[in-house]
Amino acid sequence: MVELELQRLCHVDHEPTAAQFELWVETVLVDQVRDIELVIRIVDELESAALNEQYRHKVGPTNVLSFPVELPEGVETPLLGDLVICAPAVVREAQEQNKLVHDHWAHLVIHGVLHLLGFDHIEDQQAEQMEAEEVFVLKKLSINNPYQEVVNS
Repeated sequence: MVELELQRLCHVDHEPTAAQFELWVETVLVDQVRDIELVIRIVDELESAALNEQYRHKVGPTNVLSFPVELPEGVETPLLGDLVICAPAVVREAQEQNKLVHDHWAHLVIHGVLHLLGFDHIEDQQAEQMEAEEVFVLKKLSINNPYQEVVNS
């Protein structure tokens, strides 16, 4: 079972419903045998930039930040972690990349949840594995590969 807490601190057009967020998260976590809890916090560019600078030492807002739960050894919890998603960045990126806003939201949620599960993209091999998993999950949702360039004919 997946328990999702959704915190909306920023609102934009084309914002997903709670049910859509739940579907995207559950599609990633379908094979998990344990109960899982996570938080998705939808924020503005100011909060995203502050968190990005504080935790990644990078200037400016970013689309999604993942904060996996870190517990002392021997302590167990169903909490997987938190995702912080910058709503204006999601909408802007979708427009710039000629993607459906809904599809970009789904991709970033899936990307963030995979980070919470331990996936990363620092090294090329890790990036290929993570992208393949993202594409696999998105395909289950009938969403096109976000890494494939669209060629206009």
